[in-house]
Amino acid sequence: MIARVVPDVPSFAVDDGFRYAVPSDMDVEVGAIVRVPLGGRKVRGFVVGIEPGDDQKLKPIRARSGKRAIFDDRLLQTLRWVANHYVSPLSTVLKRAAPPNIPGGAKAAVVSRDLPELDGPASDLGKQIAAGRTRNAHVQSADPADLIRLVSPIVTGGSSVMIVAPTGVEATRISDTFLDAFGDAVLSVGPETPDRVITTAWSNAAGESGYVLVGTPRVSLWPVSGIRAAVIVGDSRRGMKDRQTPTIHAREVLRARGGVERFALITTGLVPSAEMIAAGAQVIEAGPSRPWSLIELVDRREDPPGSGVLSDRTKTAIAAAVKRRQGVFVFTHRRGYAPVFRCVACRELRTCGDCGAKVGQSGECPRCGAVLGTCAKCGKDRFEPLGAGVERMAELVKRIVDPDSVGMGGEGRQVTVGSVRDLPLLERISLAVVADADGLILGTNYRAAEEALRSLARVAAVVGSGSGRRTIVQTSNPDHPALEALRRGEVLPFLEAELEQRAAFGFPPVGDLIVLECRNCPEGAGRDLADRLPDVAILGPAETERGTRWLLQAKDLAGTRSELRKIAGEWRDGGANLRIDVDPIDL
Repeated sequence: MIARVVPDVPSFAVDDGFRYAVPSDMDVEVGAIVRVPLGGRKVRGFVVGIEPGDDQKLKPIRARSGKRAIFDDRLLQTLRWVANHYVSPLSTVLKRAAPPNIPGGAKAAVVSRDLPELDGPASDLGKQIAAGRTRNAHVQSADPADLIRLVSPIVTGGSSVMIVAPTGVEATRISDTFLDAFGDAVLSVGPETPDRVITTAWSNAAGESGYVLVGTPRVSLWPVSGIRAAVIVGDSRRGMKDRQTPTIHAREVLRARGGVERFALITTGLVPSAEMIAAGAQVIEAGPSRPWSLIELVDRREDPPGSGVLSDRTKTAIAAAVKRRQGVFVFTHRRGYAPVFRCVACRELRTCGDCGAKVGQSGECPRCGAVLGTCAKCGKDRFEPLGAGVERMAELVKRIVDPDSVGMGGEGRQVTVGSVRDLPLLERISLAVVADADGLILGTNYRAAEEALRSLARVAAVVGSGSGRRTIVQTSNPDHPALEALRRGEVLPFLEAELEQRAAFGFPPVGDLIVLECRNCPEGAGRDLADRLPDVAILGPAETERGTRWLLQAKDLAGTRSELRKIAGEWRDGGANLRIDVDPIDL
C-alpha cells in the first residue's frame, strides 16, 4: 500500500506530496498525521491519498501520530481550494485543520437544557435547514435570541452547527448565551482557551454530531461531524480575514466548503455584505425593518467657520442627556485615524478631485497620490479637521459635562467615548453621537461606504428604538446614499448600487484583485510579473512601509494563480519576503 504525504514544510515545492510505503502493521487513511523521512531528517506530514501499488522501492512511513484523521476527502477538497485561491503552500493550510495537540476520542453531544418551542423567521429558516433544504441566506438581525431561534431546530434534530464570530469577546458572549440554552452541547473556542481545551473541543466536534461549535475564524477549517449550517456573525467585519499570508477570509472558505459538504451558509448582522448579495443569498428580516434608533443628521455645512469637532447642536444634546441621567456613547475612530478636513472659509469637504477620497492636512491623496493645493471651491488654503481620536474626543466631551462622568470603553461611566471595538461592551445607551461620519464614508478603500453604513448601523443599534432614543450623525454630506440608507433603514438598494459601481471598476466581488507586497525583491521583479502575467492589469510598483507593492486586477484571476504560485516560490527561494493579499480590504 502506498500513501501520498505532504510534508509539513511551508513550500510550494512539496504541494504534490511524496509517495511512501505503508508498513503492514500500520493503518493510515486520508487526513492521518504521520512522520516520514525527508532530506535526511524525520518530519511531520499529512496523508492526502492512498493507492495500491508496488512499494518495494519506497521509503516507509516511520510512525503515525494519534489515531484520528484531521480531515477527510471532502474537507481536503476545500483545503486544496483555499491553498490555490489564497496562493499558499498546501501544507500551511492543511495544518490549520488540526488541533494544537494530538486529538483523542469524542464524547456524545447531549443538550442538557429543556428548549422551548420557538417561532419567527429565524426559526423557520432553521427548521428548513434541519429538514435538509440547504440554502444560503442572511438573517438581518443583531439579536442573540435570533441565533438561538436559528440554531435550535438544527441541533435538536441531531445535526451540528458552527458559529463564527469576528472577535474573541463576541465569541465568548455568544458561547455564554448558548450555554444557558444548550448546556453541554456547546463547544467554545476563544483566544484565551488553553490548548488542552481546544483539542477536546476539536475532538468532540469532529467525532460526534449534535454540537454547537462557537469560535473565531480559526474554527472555519475544522472538521465538524454532521454539520448542517455554518453561521457567520458579521461576515464583512475585518476580523474575518487574516492579515498575514495566507489572507484567508472565513466567509469565502465556508461558502466553498458548504458547496462541497452540502451545508448552509448563514450570515447575520444589521447590514448584509455585498458579497452575499452578489452570491444570491436571500435576506431574511428577523425583526423590525429598521432595527436601530432614530437617525438625526446634523449638517456641518450650517456651522460657522472654526466651530470645532462637535457642533453646538450636538453639545446641547449630550448635556441634556447627561442631565436626564441617560447613557451616552460618543463614537469616534481608532487611534491614528485621519479625520476628514473641510475648508474654513466655505466649509467644503476636502476630497481628491481624481478619485474622491478624503485628503488630510498634507494635501496629498492617500489613495492615488494626487497633489492638491487650495480649496477647489473657493481657492482658500485653511482647513480644519472634523473628527478626532478617542483620547482627544474624550477631552472635548469633558468640557461639556462633568469630567468624572466621561470615560473610555469598559470604565462604566455615564458617557462613553470609544470606537467600533467598544460596541459589544455597551449597555443602557439612550443617545449615540457620530462625530465624523464623512471620515468613514470617504475612506481610501473601495468598500469604505459599505463599511461606513455597517459601522453606523451598529452604533445606532446599541441605542435601540423607543421614545427619546436617537443617534446623532454629524456630516457635511447628508445626501450621501449611505446616510440615506441609514436614515431610512433600507440597505438593499444601497448595496445593489454599490455592486453596480464595483462592476464598473472591476472590483470584488464582481472582479478579482490581488496585492503583492515584497521586500528584498529580485532585480527586475516588475518585468518578471509583466512577462509572465500578460493577461493581467498590473498597477505599480509603489513604495510603501511594507515594501514594494503591485496590484493585480482582472475579471477572473483563477487562471493566474498557478503561475503566481511559481513566481512566489522563486522569489521567496531567492530571499524575498513576499506578502500576497487576495481580495484586499484596503488598497
